[in-house]
Amino acid sequence: MPAIRINLIALLSPLILCQSLVAVAAENPGYIEDPSRRTTGIGKFYMGREISFVMGHQAAGWLNRPGRITEEMPDEVVENMNLADDAVVADIGAGSGYFSFRIAEKVPNGKVLAVDIQPEMLALIEERKAEDGVANVEGVRGEIDDPNLPANSINAAIMVDAYHEFDHPFEMINGINEALKPGGRIFLLEYRGEDASVPIRPLHKMTEEQVVKEMAVFGLEWTDTLDFLPWQHMMIFTKGE
Repeated sequence: MPAIRINLIALLSPLILCQSLVAVAAENPGYIEDPSRRTTGIGKFYMGREISFVMGHQAAGWLNRPGRITEEMPDEVVENMNLADDAVVADIGAGSGYFSFRIAEKVPNGKVLAVDIQPEMLALIEERKAEDGVANVEGVRGEIDDPNLPANSINAAIMVDAYHEFDHPFEMINGINEALKPGGRIFLLEYRGEDASVPIRPLHKMTEEQVVKEMAVFGLEWTDTLDFLPWQHMMIFTKGE
């Protein structure tokens, strides 16, 4: 009997080790709330960076500004996502749907889940759906710590100038990661924090190094960074199969 027990332990050890590593990889690094260190953000810090304030629905007009076409090249961004026509894509922090409706055109047999925590933004999306007759965009009311997406339900998620504002970045990425199907991708766009010439407030920018560090907590593979945009990184992370 002792020999059998030893063999069972030997067989189970790799599984136990694997489970342990997964648990460690997804462990919340924690938050520090220190108003004395506050600059222009909320005084809450995650993995060394201060979290920015959220842009309110009152600024929806700025999200749809004409200059955004050249500044952020949204059509080129969506083209570079290389989506299948039946893909299910979550637009996290969708705002007024600036990217959601562009993505919807690329997935006629799929759909876009436009996730936002502000009901006013979701109302704007519903208005545009009705005006344009778009059927494959679905508004989703998120929470500050939960995107409210079913597990294993999406092929891709995109966050454009939004992640740096998440009050609970660990919980949000954890929820997105769980919602991704195996092999699913996260497209994360942020203004380049390494570049002082980018005319955006520092807390509304992120460095590539910082983003990679934060995504690595979940074991997401940094697949690529596309730097064709004037001011932003377009970073791609892939969930394991």
